[in-house]
Amino acid sequence: MMGPLRRTFDRFRGAGGAAITLPPMDGVILPNQAIEEAASVLAVEQPDNLVSDGRRILFSSGKAILAFDPAAETASADILATFDSEVTCLAADGEGNLAAGLNDGTILFATGPSQGRRLSDPGARPSCPTALHFDGEALIVCHGSRRNPPLAWKRDLMERNASGSLWRIDLATGTPTCLAQGLAFPYGVAPGPAASYAVAESWRHRIVAIARSGGGAAATLLDHLPGYPARLVPAKGDGHWLCVFAPRSRLVEFVLRERNFCADMFREVEPDYWIAPSLTSGRSFLEPLQGGAIKQLGILKPWAPSRSYGLLIRLDGDFHPIASFHSRADGRRHGVTSCLDRGDRVLVACKGGDTIVGLDTGAGGGQSA
Repeated sequence: MMGPLRRTFDRFRGAGGAAITLPPMDGVILPNQAIEEAASVLAVEQPDNLVSDGRRILFSSGKAILAFDPAAETASADILATFDSEVTCLAADGEGNLAAGLNDGTILFATGPSQGRRLSDPGARPSCPTALHFDGEALIVCHGSRRNPPLAWKRDLMERNASGSLWRIDLATGTPTCLAQGLAFPYGVAPGPAASYAVAESWRHRIVAIARSGGGAAATLLDHLPGYPARLVPAKGDGHWLCVFAPRSRLVEFVLRERNFCADMFREVEPDYWIAPSLTSGRSFLEPLQGGAIKQLGILKPWAPSRSYGLLIRLDGDFHPIASFHSRADGRRHGVTSCLDRGDRVLVACKGGDTIVGLDTGAGGGQSA
């Protein structure tokens, strides 16, 4: 079809022959204010990667790993270790060892008997560690991309990459084994059904099962999510918690199709101001869609698109959503990248909101019928 005529036709049918449609936040994922109204446990800059060593809560903030006692009346964090590169993922083995992935691609033991031992270095192998999980004598590693480091996730999304992979590293020998390739930014991993690992695949908005032996196609466990999934954390009793770090939007989906526009945006605009998802928003007039598109007379428009959001989803044993907890577009506790189930409450790291909150999961969630 001729160019001008085709562009005219695309206005009615949607570019590429498919209109831009997104799953709504409805039913179990109906918005509420549970995260926004939860009690703050600790105010800290960009908290992420919540894990427990059995006594303390460990987490990362920039280039540091910190710890605090959840039983203390007033929580304060102590620095355990610092690095030359930002910490992008953590995992604890329950025996004192804490594995850390860094933005430069390094994976090492940050604390414990094996402290200082490196498991992987930047080089020929993928070097974008986004999530870690101890499985007996092995460490399971999500590498988000072959093209970008973890903190360049916006570029990886807007470049429409799908070069991520899942690896198993034998702790005795250090030998890595690739379990899956061609993943669209795997950002979370946890035990899955029937001898598999459940992996949160961010850019395809879904959770897939990958056989622990490797090989074979990934099986979809949950798809058509309304946002970009991050860490997948086992829940007390049964099921999992799924962190969703940013919402999907029709505007971003449209821009993803406009490759020339994206190339210009990469070249001329700072990443914080790209038309792309974000962990936080509303802090600068340089952000896209300001002024009357978002607020009028100081009031947030109910139909205004949101670049950031706070969302935690509770999944049952079959990976079906059964409850959700939100910080809505007009809130500040956005960018939920990590959580930790403590039984009596769930600690939630709001990386975009600079806080860790304690969520009472018995109240405020969008429960299933």
